[in-house]
Amino acid sequence: MALEETLVNELLSRHITITAAESLTAGEFQSTLGNVPGVSEVFEGGFVTYSNQVKEQLLHIPSQVIDEFGVVSEPTAIWMANQARSIMNKDLGVSFTGVAGPDRLEGDPAGTVWIGIAYSTQHTYAKQFHFKGSRNEVRAAAVKAGLEMVLDMIHRH
Repeated sequence: MALEETLVNELLSRHITITAAESLTAGEFQSTLGNVPGVSEVFEGGFVTYSNQVKEQLLHIPSQVIDEFGVVSEPTAIWMANQARSIMNKDLGVSFTGVAGPDRLEGDPAGTVWIGIAYSTQHTYAKQFHFKGSRNEVRAAAVKAGLEMVLDMIHRH
């Protein structure tokens, strides 16, 4: 069974709703969830916030957060996950921000990715990854890591 099928089955069996805010993955995580029949019971939609301006506009992330910490940062990933969860009124929010490449961004090399998880208000964190490969390989690796992080979170709580 594919990872996304395993995740969706877990979400369905536990009645956990999910949303996402994606930057470097540009909707690939949400599209991957959408491949699984029945996902609409737990996933109604989310955000693709590629630019900083759209992160501020749609997710209401204060510009000071991005100005101070950068878009490729733990605080920004946490804000994205929290705001997506809160705005959409879902149990779980996941976020993706980073550098798909080929160029550096804010001094970070291609392959640097932060994935944030907000599960209720008590379980919120972000994790940094350094993926190798082409732009699309980095994006695919980020989606896979995000699926695994969400599964891990719901298994632990």
